Amino acid sequence: MPASPDEIKRREAAARAAIKKAFGTADDEFGATLFVSHHLEELDSAYWKKHFSTETPDPHPILESLVLRSHWGGDDEIDTFDFTLPEGVTDSVVSVKFDESGEIAEVTMES
Repeated sequence: MPASPDEIKRREAAARAAIKKAFGTADDEFGATLFVSHHLEELDSAYWKKHFSTETPDPHPILESLVLRSHWGGDDEIDTFDFTLPEGVTDSVVSVKFDESGEIAEVTMES
């Protein structure tokens, strides 16, 4: 049975909150922290200037700008939520996985 729009919205909000909470922590070494640091190094300064009015933005506005690329997994397609940068500038995502009870299980960077 497909997930309700309300459950999708709830999980998206929970995923976004988990990304922000995890950022910069020791447990997030391979999650949002890696995603942001990698892209700050790899993307052209013009991209950052266009989206953040500076060539070297603070990580927090970058986290705020993440767009939902997809949600998928299981019968209800809400086990995993993938977020990326605006304009499809990268194939990498910050992936947030939920466990069977609907709680956050993991935040990782995937490519």
